[in-house]
Amino acid sequence: MPDPTQPRKGTPSPLLDEGEFRRRFLAPFQDPAFDALSGELDRVAAAAWDAYSHHRKSPRTRKAGPGFHDPDYDLAVDWIAASDAIQAAQRQHDDPAGPSRLLLISGSSRSEHTCPGEMSKSHRLVDLARSVLEGMPDTVVEVLELHRLAAEYGRHIHPCKACFSTAAPLCHWPCSCYPNYSLGQAQDWMNEIYPMWVRAHGVMIVTPVNWYQVSSPVKLMMDRLVCADGGNPDPTLTQGKDAQRAKAVELAGWDYPRHLAGRLYSVIVHGDVEGAENVRRSLSDWLRFMRLVPAGPQAELDRYIGYWKPYATNHLELDADEAVQEEVRNAARTLGQAVTATRQGRQVAAGNDLHPPRQK
Repeated sequence: MPDPTQPRKGTPSPLLDEGEFRRRFLAPFQDPAFDALSGELDRVAAAAWDAYSHHRKSPRTRKAGPGFHDPDYDLAVDWIAASDAIQAAQRQHDDPAGPSRLLLISGSSRSEHTCPGEMSKSHRLVDLARSVLEGMPDTVVEVLELHRLAAEYGRHIHPCKACFSTAAPLCHWPCSCYPNYSLGQAQDWMNEIYPMWVRAHGVMIVTPVNWYQVSSPVKLMMDRLVCADGGNPDPTLTQGKDAQRAKAVELAGWDYPRHLAGRLYSVIVHGDVEGAENVRRSLSDWLRFMRLVPAGPQAELDRYIGYWKPYATNHLELDADEAVQEEVRNAARTLGQAVTATRQGRQVAAGNDLHPPRQK
């Protein structure tokens, strides 16, 4: 029988030669304003090639220190900062004297600040929910506008590399795949987004339907939240990204920590022609699997705004659809009231321990 801890290999190498690397590295500098800096750019490209060819993923590290499986392991300073931010957010979440914290997520890519030239309906629906929740006593509302991925310089959510599918402990909490400086995979937004989820007592996701699915930014965020459900908070346990060691750790028994369990959620999905109900169910199933708790039936909506009408009039259709507007306000009220009741011990969700760990 083959050794189950031995990673399978055999895909083509993605390594570039120096010429192709330089071409790609210099490609962003097409503006004539950079012509006078060609010498400097050549030197920067040479330094970048050296980092790439020597695979310096995390060039700045420090010893892990007390509290880790291997205190002498060299941990990336970026990961340490991200982990510290998550722990601080968890303390805010756990503080019984602190305010109720609500996270509202606008999932559309559309923004008037870039090519579409117009705000999204998701943004407007989030504003409706925000107006309700900010009127509740002792409540802090945080808004995550995912359209910034498409409209803001240097804003990225890099794709999940699927470490979890090799072995659960190889997927670190928070994600340690990024930044990867040797591959130019920097400026990843998730290290700011993870604490938003951790701080929150309740989360509302508002997304359009894009080709029968959630929007691209929402899916990127979802995939990168895999580490929040079963992810390993101690990278020294696997000596970083040692796949064989991670397989052995999982097979020895993995406790599958649920880092976001117990938070309440609301889902608002709006579509134009098809797919709204399926997307709402998909989002709800995902959140339930991570042991988040539904705030209530009124907090989960799938609606069509301007069904089969011209896209050019979609905001006018939302203006006229006062019923949908009020349903979104009711969803926000439901979420806010559920968070208050839960924090006061007046609302208990049954079945939180019934979901088995995911099998790969």
